[in-house]
Amino acid sequence: MEELKSGLPKKILIVDDNQDSRELVVKILKTRGYQTIEAVDGEEALQKAITERPDLILMDRSLPKVDGYEVTRRLKSQEEFKDIPIVALTAHAMRGDREKALEAGCQGYISKPINVRELPELIRSYLRGKRESILGGEEK
Repeated sequence: MEELKSGLPKKILIVDDNQDSRELVVKILKTRGYQTIEAVDGEEALQKAITERPDLILMDRSLPKVDGYEVTRRLKSQEEFKDIPIVALTAHAMRGDREKALEAGCQGYISKPINVRELPELIRSYLRGKRESILGGEEK
């Protein structure tokens, strides 16, 4: 179980308008001991990020109301969100999509369909400070 120093489970905000995708991620993360919060559109994502203060945010790109990259830019423009990892979790896997996510302020990019075996380790690595670079590879 991934825990904070306080002993509480890490809190992850899952932002995705697709219920099946959200439910799969929630199921995977809850079995690993994470606390999950869900949002179905960009406005709800902004509101829940501010009120819930998650340890990590999984952000879909295509969202109703405000798209995921704009939500990311808005959150990263606020001092209190500079150190909270936001990871793009999206079906957009065309050339350049990863770079767009990183340019918007995401620390990483996970394409759908997700690999259910790899997701928990990816989440753990982002919580520990993994950051992808636009040029490829990782930074610390």
